[in-house]
Amino acid sequence: MTRSRRAALSTGAAALTLALGVALAEPAYAGEQPSNTEGSNTEQSGGSDGTGIYAAARITYSGSVAKSGGTGNVTSTDVNWTPPPCWYAPYLGAEDFKKEMSKDIEGQMNTPGMGGHAGAALSELQRHYEDEYGWTDTPGYKDYNVDKDGEGMFWAAVENPDEPDLLKRNSCNDLPFWVDNGEAPPPQYEEAITPEILAALAYQHMQLPDTEVSLAPEETTKVNLPTWAWLDKAVFDEVQATAAINAPGFALQATTTAKPVSLKLEPGTEDAETYPASGECTINADGSIGKPYAKGKADQNPPCGITYLRSSGDGAFDLQATVTWEIAWTGSGGAGGDLPDGTFGNGQEVVVQEIQAVNR
Repeated sequence: MTRSRRAALSTGAAALTLALGVALAEPAYAGEQPSNTEGSNTEQSGGSDGTGIYAAARITYSGSVAKSGGTGNVTSTDVNWTPPPCWYAPYLGAEDFKKEMSKDIEGQMNTPGMGGHAGAALSELQRHYEDEYGWTDTPGYKDYNVDKDGEGMFWAAVENPDEPDLLKRNSCNDLPFWVDNGEAPPPQYEEAITPEILAALAYQHMQLPDTEVSLAPEETTKVNLPTWAWLDKAVFDEVQATAAINAPGFALQATTTAKPVSLKLEPGTEDAETYPASGECTINADGSIGKPYAKGKADQNPPCGITYLRSSGDGAFDLQATVTWEIAWTGSGGAGGDLPDGTFGNGQEVVVQEIQAVNR
């Protein structure tokens, strides 16, 4: 007997809550924050039952990533781009899946008052995994596929813990499904984990360096005196973050690379002029931005810098220096492409004083 897959899902709300209520993956805990080119490798498995079948395939992060598995400090320049809120990934082997699912189904069926649509949904769920009950493009299973144990895994939905929208986190609401080792998931599961999804998650966890712009004069400058700004290549280089997932018969990885391309200066007051006028300082051929101040250039306009037109009084102006990073990725199987540019800014206090005239 078959029917619409979507109809089966809509009538099985209680069963879906059961099936997807297990934590299937979580971010790995990163070690000490690495430098631009020296990544920290962190591994986190889902645990094993002694047969080599992992209880959950977890994503691990390495390279320039945020501490404790949190989100990084990159802001996408594309307001419409967001990391994936959820995905499907390897969950359990057949024997382990049968133990977990059958136990949970039995427990819910024995709940007092369980009947009506919820009870019917649980019965359909049980038949789906035990008695080959399926629907359009979703075949059923015989005895939870235990005769194929070790030859594949059941995949299930994983919520992105860093997605604030609960509805989006729960949007991967298909029942767990079987994938043979070495095979791709069925095409109807568009959110099945891919190198591109891993690249987006690496982007989400990427930690860009807190690079402070060099200024001359440093910290304190004068009204109408050009202030030079620059970043040396030695402290301003590309960074990489990698996300990987490993399970029996399945492994993917993707590395996201951020390359600095420009520096945006915002003086912290409208009474200032920037160089260039747009405030956007592009990267030089050698990978640096701007030019360091040198003796004898006090009367020249810098290629990258600011002239303040009034004093900051008893306080300071908050100079915002925002670097734009070009983001690209490569992954398993030769996959790769571009992601939206990212930005990260630092604030620096600049004291601006009036030039004192001396009358003789």
